[in-house]
Amino acid sequence: MNLVAEKMFLKRAADVNTRIGLGVGVFVRNEKGQVLLEKRSDCGLWGLPGGRVESGESIRDAAVREVAEETGLSIKILRLMGVYSEPADRILTYPDNGDVVHKIDVIVEASVISGELRGSLESDDLQFFDLANIPNDICPPAVKPVQDYVNGKVGIIS
Repeated sequence: MNLVAEKMFLKRAADVNTRIGLGVGVFVRNEKGQVLLEKRSDCGLWGLPGGRVESGESIRDAAVREVAEETGLSIKILRLMGVYSEPADRILTYPDNGDVVHKIDVIVEASVISGELRGSLESDDLQFFDLANIPNDICPPAVKPVQDYVNGKVGIIS
């Protein structure tokens, strides 16, 4: 893990200044059954396309918007995979502003309905992977959702 990622994902406890951040993560599947991962530009690690749920926005709308912004793809949400909130893996310090956030992510599965894969400023790379060949350098908040997904677990609340 690089220095930026180490600082961002440093194990720490929540305190009175820790904000709650509601987000979405999306397992985007292609016609071959492969899953899309994004190499994040902020930490250089692989994760799920997704991001923050904006005020006044539904989980579904946030997932569709974030995937379109980060990948150029239009998606159809297929199912809820789980809700991940375990503090041990989900308290982050953002490198750009030093904010400490306890991330709570709703993870969904989706299929591609249209578009061409293209990166954004948030991505160093975008690739579809077979479930048997998922990279090892996954950002800590995505490790458990990815493990659960590869193992076929659904309906997780952690």
